[in-house]
Amino acid sequence: MRYLTVAAALAVAALSAGAAFAQGTPLKFSLDWKIEGPAAPFMLAMDNGYFADEGLDVTIDTGSGSLEPINRVASGAYDMGFGDINSLIKFNDQNPDSALVAIYMVYNKPAFAIIGRKSLGVSEPKDLEGKTLGAPAPDGAYAQWPIFVEANGIDASTVTIENVGFPVREPMLAQGAVQAITGFSFSSFINLKSAGVPADDISVMLMADYGVDLYGNAIFVSPSYAEEQPEAVAGFLRAFNKAMKETIADPGSAVEHVVAANPVVTKETELERLQMALEQNIATDEVKENGLGAVDMERLAASIEQIGLTFQYTDEPPAPDSVFDPSFLPDDAERMP
Repeated sequence: MRYLTVAAALAVAALSAGAAFAQGTPLKFSLDWKIEGPAAPFMLAMDNGYFADEGLDVTIDTGSGSLEPINRVASGAYDMGFGDINSLIKFNDQNPDSALVAIYMVYNKPAFAIIGRKSLGVSEPKDLEGKTLGAPAPDGAYAQWPIFVEANGIDASTVTIENVGFPVREPMLAQGAVQAITGFSFSSFINLKSAGVPADDISVMLMADYGVDLYGNAIFVSPSYAEEQPEAVAGFLRAFNKAMKETIADPGSAVEHVVAANPVVTKETELERLQMALEQNIATDEVKENGLGAVDMERLAASIEQIGLTFQYTDEPPAPDSVFDPSFLPDDAERMP
């Protein structure tokens, strides 16, 4: 009887250990926004078990803007996040003891844009003079306004900036309460069309096409977590990279995972949003040549200098290798789209 009791205890322990192993290493991840088309590779990797295959038990939560995932990861509430690398650079400068590092560049070309309406007199950058620009104060696109102004010779003193909330930004432009807004190209364009604005009346000025040569959203981590859990970090990137390649190859199938995770959206709308992000921001010529996830350090250095137009660095601009660490990236061959 005694041996049976010991055997039973060992069996329970083995089952518990097996369950813990099957569950994998827990990893909390923060998106920057809602689950919409561009979030497809994250959802695909989750649904298809790619994170689980890497021994990870991943939880993915939505965010409310570029700063939230940065604050979440810096506080230790989340292990990794997805957000604007330019906001991360500013955060690191102001919070050196909580500095984060980007490890996988997703938006090789940022989605920052000025979106206007041709019927309201806004088609080109100089058209903004004398107009009202709706811009949420924490918006990542609005943060680049000084660079956009300088690159395009805009007299900013003639532009009225109206601080608007994210939910009312596109409705205000649709109603003509403002003549232009700042935002992400693929989000604002789709939202305006959904609000009844004709597509041919919408002018999307992608800042990257008008002198704002920055990188965009990246996956990032705290250096302490990366040091403690290097296999988890590398495994997450391998799983995500696999899902990203599948998303590029078949966006129609990938977006199904978005619709499954967010039943209030429609496949048609989110597929269009995803395709815009893939074409404009993700699968760029640079990515097709150099692979997914990486950055050009010389280009990153130049962008760090350009960001200096938006705020004053506390000391010297950071070195590119302190902003982006490529050591967790999958092999070069795996990253070719």
